[in-house]
Amino acid sequence: MEISTLRNQISHNKNGYTLIEILVTLTIVALLFGFGYASFRDFSRRQALSDAVGAVQGDLRIAQEDAATGQKPADHSCDFPKTLDGYNFRIVTTSPARYVIEAVCGVIKTTVKDVTLDSSLTLSNPGPLQFKVIDQGTTAGGSDWVLTIKQAGTNNTATITVSTGGNIQ
Repeated sequence: MEISTLRNQISHNKNGYTLIEILVTLTIVALLFGFGYASFRDFSRRQALSDAVGAVQGDLRIAQEDAATGQKPADHSCDFPKTLDGYNFRIVTTSPARYVIEAVCGVIKTTVKDVTLDSSLTLSNPGPLQFKVIDQGTTAGGSDWVLTIKQAGTNNTATITVSTGGNIQ
């Protein structure tokens, strides 16, 4: 009888997990979490860059459209007898990435929009770009105006190009 009682106790004790099985499972879960977190972090960085590119392109298009239609700023800084010459897109600081859009009325420049991008982003400074009124083009001169946005700590970069004819890409 002692042998059958011993067998019942042994089979009864086999219902749990061993310490090694638990450690292996926790290690696998930790590895999966680590890879998932790294992928998510890379994705969120790329998304931040993509969002910034979309915002800058949108602001360039708004400045271009306002210049093409002769839309004066709402604060009346360009009212008669001043005439609207165009809209500037100007980099204020490259890091942190900050730019302004200005309405240009002769010597008076009125800030229409002031934008600071995510702190991980830096801008190149290709110089100011002016969209002239009534589709007279840009001040880009004989070559395209190219803005580069870089993300700190990564190799992620993006470029925005404004052609001499005003095409924004």
